[in-house]
Amino acid sequence: MSQKASRHAVNMLVDTHTHIHNKNDRADSAEGIFKHAHELGVDKIITIGTRPEDSLNAKEFAEKWAKNGENIYWTFGFHPNEYAEIDRADLTNTINVAQKALKSPQNVGIGEIGLDYHFDGYDAQRQRELLEECLQLAQDTKKPVSFHVRDAFDDFWPIFDNFHLVTSVMHSFSDSKKNLRAALDRGLFIGVNGLATFADIAHPPLERMVLETDAPYLTPKQFRGKMNKPGYVKYVAEWAAEYYKVDFDEVARITTANAEKIFEI
Repeated sequence: MSQKASRHAVNMLVDTHTHIHNKNDRADSAEGIFKHAHELGVDKIITIGTRPEDSLNAKEFAEKWAKNGENIYWTFGFHPNEYAEIDRADLTNTINVAQKALKSPQNVGIGEIGLDYHFDGYDAQRQRELLEECLQLAQDTKKPVSFHVRDAFDDFWPIFDNFHLVTSVMHSFSDSKKNLRAALDRGLFIGVNGLATFADIAHPPLERMVLETDAPYLTPKQFRGKMNKPGYVKYVAEWAAEYYKVDFDEVARITTANAEKIFEI
Protein backbone atom coordinates (compact mmCIF):
# COMPACT_ATOMS: atom_id res chain seq x y z
CA MET A 1 0.00 0.00 0.00
CA SER A 2 1.33 3.46 -0.91
CA GLN A 3 2.04 6.10 1.73
CA LYS A 4 -0.83 8.25 0.43
CA ALA A 5 -3.27 5.33 0.46
CA SER A 6 -2.20 4.26 3.94
CA ARG A 7 -2.83 7.76 5.26
CA HIS A 8 -6.49 7.39 4.30
CA ALA A 9 -6.89 3.97 5.96
CA VAL A 10 -8.02 5.48 9.27
CA ASN A 11 -9.84 8.59 10.41
CA MET A 12 -7.35 11.31 9.60
CA LEU A 13 -7.39 14.94 10.68
CA VAL A 14 -7.70 18.19 8.76
CA ASP A 15 -6.10 21.48 9.80
CA THR A 16 -8.51 24.00 8.29
CA HIS A 17 -6.56 27.16 9.17
CA THR A 18 -2.80 27.67 9.11
CA HIS A 19 -0.34 30.21 7.70
CA ILE A 20 2.50 27.84 6.79
CA HIS A 21 3.08 29.28 3.30
CA ASN A 22 5.13 32.05 4.89
CA LYS A 23 8.52 30.64 5.92
CA ASN A 24 8.60 33.08 8.87
CA ASP A 25 5.43 31.41 10.15
CA ARG A 26 6.88 27.90 10.14
CA ALA A 27 8.77 26.25 12.97
CA ASP A 28 10.53 24.00 10.43
CA SER A 29 11.12 23.59 6.72
CA ALA A 30 8.07 22.88 4.57
CA GLU A 31 9.23 19.28 4.25
CA GLY A 32 9.56 19.03 8.01
CA ILE A 33 6.12 20.55 8.59
CA PHE A 34 4.42 18.05 6.29
CA LYS A 35 6.37 15.09 7.70
CA HIS A 36 5.46 16.07 11.27
CA ALA A 37 1.81 16.49 10.30
CA HIS A 38 1.62 13.05 8.71
CA GLU A 39 3.29 11.47 11.74
CA LEU A 40 0.53 12.93 13.94
CA GLY A 41 -2.30 11.91 11.63
CA VAL A 42 -2.95 15.22 9.87
CA ASP A 43 -3.62 14.46 6.22
CA LYS A 44 -5.05 17.72 4.81
CA ILE A 45 -4.00 21.32 5.45
CA ILE A 46 -5.45 24.66 4.39
CA THR A 47 -3.09 27.63 4.43
CA ILE A 48 -4.87 30.98 4.78
CA GLY A 49 -4.11 34.27 3.05
CA THR A 50 -4.27 37.54 4.98
CA ARG A 51 -3.69 40.16 2.23
CA PRO A 52 -3.37 40.05 -1.58
CA GLU A 53 0.38 39.46 -1.88
CA ASP A 54 0.35 36.98 0.99
CA SER A 55 -2.57 35.13 -0.61
CA LEU A 56 -0.72 34.77 -3.91
CA ASN A 57 2.22 33.36 -1.94
CA ALA A 58 -0.21 30.86 -0.40
CA LYS A 59 -1.39 29.95 -3.89
CA GLU A 60 2.15 29.34 -5.13
CA PHE A 61 3.04 27.32 -2.04
CA ALA A 62 -0.07 25.11 -2.21
CA GLU A 63 0.25 24.45 -5.93
CA LYS A 64 3.92 23.55 -5.57
CA TRP A 65 3.42 21.09 -2.74
CA ALA A 66 0.26 19.62 -4.23
CA LYS A 67 2.38 18.60 -7.21
CA ASN A 68 4.62 16.82 -4.71
CA GLY A 69 1.68 14.78 -3.47
CA GLU A 70 0.61 16.82 -0.44
CA ASN A 71 -3.04 17.53 0.36
CA ILE A 72 -2.44 21.25 0.75
CA TYR A 73 -4.97 23.96 -0.15
CA TRP A 74 -5.18 27.74 0.15
CA THR A 75 -7.56 30.67 0.50
CA PHE A 76 -7.47 34.28 -0.73
CA GLY A 77 -7.82 36.58 2.27
CA PHE A 78 -8.12 40.22 3.30
CA HIS A 79 -7.54 40.24 7.07
CA PRO A 80 -9.37 43.22 8.63
CA ASN A 81 -6.19 44.42 10.32
CA GLU A 82 -4.47 44.59 6.92
CA TYR A 83 -6.97 46.94 5.27
CA ALA A 84 -4.42 49.77 5.23
CA GLU A 85 -2.36 47.81 2.70
CA ILE A 86 -5.25 47.74 0.23
CA ASP A 87 -5.53 51.14 -1.40
CA ARG A 88 -9.16 52.24 -1.62
CA ALA A 89 -8.73 53.32 -5.27
CA ASP A 90 -7.12 49.99 -6.15
CA LEU A 91 -9.70 47.77 -4.45
CA THR A 92 -11.50 46.94 -7.70
CA ASN A 93 -8.24 45.78 -9.29
CA THR A 94 -7.45 43.75 -6.19
CA ILE A 95 -10.83 42.01 -6.39
CA ASN A 96 -10.15 41.26 -10.06
CA VAL A 97 -6.83 39.68 -9.10
CA ALA A 98 -8.64 37.60 -6.49
CA GLN A 99 -11.27 36.41 -9.00
CA LYS A 100 -8.56 35.10 -11.30
CA ALA A 101 -6.58 33.49 -8.48
CA LEU A 102 -9.68 31.71 -7.14
CA LYS A 103 -9.66 29.56 -10.29
CA SER A 104 -6.58 27.78 -8.93
CA PRO A 105 -7.32 24.04 -8.47
CA GLN A 106 -5.96 24.24 -4.93
CA ASN A 107 -8.12 27.18 -3.88
CA VAL A 108 -10.88 26.22 -1.47
CA GLY A 109 -12.24 29.54 -0.30
CA ILE A 110 -11.94 33.16 0.73
CA GLY A 111 -10.43 34.22 4.02
CA GLU A 112 -9.59 35.19 6.40
CA ILE A 113 -11.91 38.17 6.21
CA GLY A 114 -14.08 39.96 8.76
CA LEU A 115 -13.94 42.76 11.31
CA ASP A 116 -11.52 43.37 14.16
CA TYR A 117 -12.05 46.26 16.60
CA HIS A 118 -9.72 44.88 19.25
CA PHE A 119 -6.79 47.27 18.85
CA ASP A 120 -6.93 51.05 19.17
CA GLY A 121 -6.81 53.09 15.98
CA TYR A 122 -8.89 50.81 13.77
CA ASP A 123 -10.93 52.30 10.93
CA ALA A 124 -14.34 50.64 11.27
CA GLN A 125 -15.72 52.16 8.09
CA ARG A 126 -12.88 50.91 5.89
CA GLN A 127 -13.05 47.48 7.49
CA ARG A 128 -16.78 47.29 6.77
CA GLU A 129 -16.29 48.42 3.18
CA LEU A 130 -13.62 45.80 2.62
CA LEU A 131 -15.78 43.10 4.23
CA GLU A 132 -18.71 43.95 1.96
CA GLU A 133 -16.51 43.70 -1.14
CA CYS A 134 -15.18 40.34 0.04
CA LEU A 135 -18.64 38.99 0.80
CA GLN A 136 -19.82 40.03 -2.65
CA LEU A 137 -16.87 38.12 -4.10
CA ALA A 138 -17.73 35.08 -1.99
CA GLN A 139 -21.38 35.24 -3.03
CA ASP A 140 -20.51 35.63 -6.73
CA THR A 141 -17.99 32.78 -6.75
CA LYS A 142 -19.91 30.49 -4.34
CA LYS A 143 -16.76 30.00 -2.27
CA PRO A 144 -16.81 29.21 1.46
CA VAL A 145 -15.38 31.82 3.79
CA SER A 146 -13.07 31.70 6.79
CA PHE A 147 -14.20 34.57 9.03
CA HIS A 148 -12.14 36.51 11.57
CA VAL A 149 -14.33 38.58 13.89
CA ARG A 150 -13.12 40.09 17.16
CA ASP A 151 -14.97 42.60 19.33
CA ALA A 152 -17.11 43.54 16.33
CA PHE A 153 -20.12 41.22 16.13
CA ASP A 154 -22.66 44.03 16.49
CA ASP A 155 -21.45 45.43 13.17
CA PHE A 156 -20.66 42.07 11.61
CA TRP A 157 -24.05 40.35 11.74
CA PRO A 158 -26.06 43.02 9.85
CA ILE A 159 -23.47 42.96 7.06
CA PHE A 160 -23.31 39.16 6.98
CA ASP A 161 -27.09 38.95 6.76
CA ASN A 162 -27.13 40.99 3.55
CA PHE A 163 -25.40 38.22 1.62
CA HIS A 164 -26.19 34.65 0.63
CA LEU A 165 -23.15 32.47 1.20
CA VAL A 166 -22.38 28.80 0.98
CA THR A 167 -21.58 27.04 4.26
CA SER A 168 -18.63 28.80 5.91
CA VAL A 169 -16.50 28.85 9.07
CA MET A 170 -16.12 31.23 11.99
CA HIS A 171 -12.40 30.92 12.63
CA SER A 172 -11.11 30.84 16.22
CA PHE A 173 -14.35 31.85 17.90
CA SER A 174 -13.84 33.21 21.43
CA ASP A 175 -16.83 35.48 22.02
CA SER A 176 -20.07 35.14 23.99
CA LYS A 177 -22.55 32.28 24.02
CA LYS A 178 -25.03 34.70 22.45
CA ASN A 179 -22.79 35.24 19.43
CA LEU A 180 -21.96 31.55 19.27
CA ARG A 181 -25.69 30.84 19.01
CA ALA A 182 -26.02 33.57 16.38
CA ALA A 183 -23.28 31.91 14.33
CA LEU A 184 -24.82 28.45 14.64
CA ASP A 185 -28.29 29.77 13.78
CA ARG A 186 -26.83 31.22 10.58
CA GLY A 187 -25.40 27.86 9.57
CA LEU A 188 -21.78 28.65 10.32
CA PHE A 189 -19.32 26.03 11.50
CA ILE A 190 -16.84 26.92 14.24
CA GLY A 191 -13.07 26.60 13.98
CA VAL A 192 -11.63 25.25 17.24
CA ASN A 193 -7.91 25.47 17.93
CA GLY A 194 -5.37 25.46 20.75
CA LEU A 195 -7.15 28.34 22.43
CA ALA A 196 -9.78 25.86 23.60
CA THR A 197 -7.16 23.88 25.52
CA PHE A 198 -6.36 26.72 27.93
CA ALA A 199 -9.02 29.46 27.72
CA ASP A 200 -12.50 29.65 29.21
CA ILE A 201 -14.54 30.15 26.03
CA ALA A 202 -17.88 28.98 24.63
CA HIS A 203 -17.71 25.77 22.61
CA PRO A 204 -19.92 24.64 19.72
CA PRO A 205 -21.57 21.23 19.48
CA LEU A 206 -19.16 18.67 18.05
CA GLU A 207 -21.25 18.20 14.92
CA ARG A 208 -20.67 21.88 13.99
CA MET A 209 -16.94 21.93 14.62
CA VAL A 210 -13.87 21.92 12.40
CA LEU A 211 -10.34 21.69 13.75
CA GLU A 212 -7.58 24.21 13.10
CA THR A 213 -4.27 25.34 14.53
CA ASP A 214 -3.87 28.93 13.27
CA ALA A 215 -0.17 27.98 13.12
CA PRO A 216 2.15 29.56 14.08
CA TYR A 217 -0.24 31.11 16.64
CA LEU A 218 -2.47 29.73 19.45
CA THR A 219 -0.35 26.71 20.28
CA PRO A 220 -2.13 24.07 22.44
CA LYS A 221 -1.56 24.18 26.18
CA GLN A 222 1.15 21.53 26.33
CA PHE A 223 3.32 23.39 23.77
CA ARG A 224 2.69 27.01 24.74
CA GLY A 225 5.70 29.19 24.17
CA LYS A 226 6.59 27.34 20.95
CA MET A 227 5.52 28.03 17.40
CA ASN A 228 2.40 26.12 16.44
CA LYS A 229 2.40 23.46 13.71
CA PRO A 230 -0.39 21.79 11.70
CA GLY A 231 0.49 18.49 13.36
CA TYR A 232 -0.57 19.93 16.70
CA VAL A 233 -4.19 19.79 15.57
CA LYS A 234 -4.01 16.26 16.97
CA TYR A 235 -3.85 17.74 20.47
CA VAL A 236 -6.89 19.90 19.80
CA ALA A 237 -8.68 16.71 18.76
CA GLU A 238 -7.55 15.00 21.97
CA TRP A 239 -8.89 17.93 23.99
CA ALA A 240 -12.22 17.68 22.14
CA ALA A 241 -12.47 13.94 22.80
CA GLU A 242 -12.06 14.58 26.51
CA TYR A 243 -14.36 17.60 26.59
CA TYR A 244 -17.20 15.96 24.64
CA LYS A 245 -16.59 12.55 26.25
CA VAL A 246 -16.29 10.66 22.98
CA ASP A 247 -13.58 8.56 21.38
CA PHE A 248 -10.77 10.33 19.56
CA ASP A 249 -11.75 8.53 16.34
CA GLU A 250 -15.24 10.01 16.62
CA VAL A 251 -13.80 13.53 16.82
CA ALA A 252 -11.60 12.78 13.81
CA ARG A 253 -14.49 11.33 11.83
CA ILE A 254 -16.91 14.19 12.47
CA THR A 255 -14.52 17.12 12.12
CA THR A 256 -12.84 15.69 9.03
CA ALA A 257 -16.19 15.05 7.36
CA ASN A 258 -17.24 18.62 8.17
CA ALA A 259 -14.05 20.09 6.71
CA GLU A 260 -14.23 17.95 3.59
CA LYS A 261 -17.85 18.94 2.97
CA ILE A 262 -17.36 22.69 3.55
CA PHE A 263 -14.16 23.06 1.53
CA GLU A 264 -14.79 20.23 -0.95
CA ILE A 265 -11.41 18.60 -0.30
